[in-house]
Amino acid sequence: MKPRGNFWSKLAHGFAPSIMEGDSCQIGYTESRGVSIQIENLNKSFGGNHVLRDVSLNIEPGETFSIIGPSGTGKSVLLKHIVKLEKADSGRILINGQDINEEQQDEPHDFRYSMVFQSSALFNSLTIGENVGLWLREKQICGEIRIRRIIREKLRLVGLDNKEDMRTEELSGGMKKRVAIARSLAMNPDLILYDEPTAELDPVTSDELARVIMELKREVNLTTIIVSHDLNFALYLSDRVAMMHDGQLVAIGTPEEIKQSQNPLVRKFIYTTTKGIQGERE
Repeated sequence: MKPRGNFWSKLAHGFAPSIMEGDSCQIGYTESRGVSIQIENLNKSFGGNHVLRDVSLNIEPGETFSIIGPSGTGKSVLLKHIVKLEKADSGRILINGQDINEEQQDEPHDFRYSMVFQSSALFNSLTIGENVGLWLREKQICGEIRIRRIIREKLRLVGLDNKEDMRTEELSGGMKKRVAIARSLAMNPDLILYDEPTAELDPVTSDELARVIMELKREVNLTTIIVSHDLNFALYLSDRVAMMHDGQLVAIGTPEEIKQSQNPLVRKFIYTTTKGIQGERE
């Protein structure tokens, strides 16, 4: 087989620069804990389209929290505000009491977050292992010996043991999602966010992914936010669920409270999700 010559391939086979060698990591990398999130009166418009309308929400440290609702209700836009891909017109977001949009030169944010994108956003030119270890190597977070160990551990957590050398184009949709999760976990985040994790997945693969995320909840100490139109997926995984409609939060509660809600918007969403087109009532 012709040897691959790119930089990451050399790293993966032990030709790392001296600065990347060894078994140590930067101070603070191995520490991880769930963070609290407080959203206060968030508003966002795109032109004349008022996408977020006075959204307020509290999420507890270590909580798995899902935001559900039909497409176009502002779910993913809200997620992008939490990771600073969008900036609100008004309102604020605090993580562990720190306003994420305030510049704090003397007191930098002391938390890490990562996001699993709907498309998985993997690099096709890299192997699975290279994708998972990319941030660690780019930021020189750990020595190469430790990075390889981290890659193996994160892939084990998502059920992809001994798959480091597989190519991205060899992966199914569900496997790509799992690699994307492993890459996010490699950052040892305090907060992980999922944007429509079951999009384009069949029911069986969605169920497998749900089990992976549930297992992570037992093994990793972090706060999890899931944006999804998949009601069953959200209810299965979450400590609490919020429903969005027309840019507003119309219901918040435990999965059981959401299922028993008498709010007509929630009832309609539950019915159309589980029974089909509204109007085909028995």
